[in-house]
Amino acid sequence: MTPTETLQQHHQLCDELYQCALAENRFLRQHQRPLDAAMTEQKRALLVRLDESLAALRIVPAGRARDSATDNQLERTRSRILQILELDKENEQLLLRFSLAGARPATPTTGPSPSLLQKIYARCS
Repeated sequence: MTPTETLQQHHQLCDELYQCALAENRFLRQHQRPLDAAMTEQKRALLVRLDESLAALRIVPAGRARDSATDNQLERTRSRILQILELDKENEQLLLRFSLAGARPATPTTGPSPSLLQKIYARCS
């Protein structure tokens, strides 16, 4: 496989990762709970493919001459990666917010008892 093809496949995978992050974001906003098992498994499968893609990119010589098309492809891929990272950060914040909201006690707080208020009033008067 040529370095250009390797880079193109990596960019396609980044597009799939971005779509997965978007789907996760929509799910979190709509359901306000962590992902279900199917979406989690899809993310794991994409991460395995990402590891393979990164290994293939490491084989490509770093100092080889690049043309403008390759530079353009690299810039598009970097841009997509930044979008994925920003969306993933937002998803992590949503997950944190929903997990903290679930940890709060469900019982409402009650005010002081009437007998306690009478004792306090008696001491002050």
